[in-house]
Amino acid sequence: MNNQFYWRRVPGVPLSPGQSVVASQIGDVTGDGFQDWIYLIGTKQTDSPYITNIQLVVRNGRTNQSQAFNLSENAGYQPTLWLGDLTGNGVKDIFIVIDSGGSGAIIFAYVYSFIQGRMTKIFDSIQFNEQHPYKVQYANNYKADVYSGSPRKKYTLDLSYKGTDYLNEIYNPDGTLKQPIEGWVDPVSALYPIDLARNGKYDLLGMQQIAGRYHADGLGYVENLLHFDGREFIIVRQTIAIYGEDL
Repeated sequence: MNNQFYWRRVPGVPLSPGQSVVASQIGDVTGDGFQDWIYLIGTKQTDSPYITNIQLVVRNGRTNQSQAFNLSENAGYQPTLWLGDLTGNGVKDIFIVIDSGGSGAIIFAYVYSFIQGRMTKIFDSIQFNEQHPYKVQYANNYKADVYSGSPRKKYTLDLSYKGTDYLNEIYNPDGTLKQPIEGWVDPVSALYPIDLARNGKYDLLGMQQIAGRYHADGLGYVENLLHFDGREFIIVRQTIAIYGEDL
């Protein structure tokens, strides 16, 4: 065990000075038939719910040995743990979500799975955001185009429901743009395990807000269904959810 840790508060859980357990679950994540203990540990602030130095700790139920894992983004709010089969091999995986606390409600999410005898990170929301870029461009005739880089898709949104005042700021009377306008797609702000086949094997459903001229000018959400293909999580379905017009 790394010398920077020492045993405190929870037997078998390595804690640095000031750290405590902020979330925990029990389940067999190694597939050996023994219940394991899974913890998130971190440093709580005295005057804020913000938690720093968050780490994943897995205590093997068979060997009683603990192993700590550093997270690439290890600070935020409301860290949570969920155990379930995300790889389809019948063994529970570890799903972690931490709220960033930023204005975009962005999350940091990770999946760890026991593969070939060791606990391995198989999903990182920061990497996912980098690998799946988007572009949002307003178009003539009260439209906005959303371009997905991976998979390569184009979606056209009808902005006419936004109302006269909104449209008059952007468009000329003939429906042409007064000037070019670009929006953006937020990083992942929500990620949920979802069992579509109701067989105990889960995919992940991610949501990312589409912003127009500014963040509060929401145009809808990109929704990605992610499935583990044996090596990584891939997008097997991408859709856009738009806001409805009040009748």
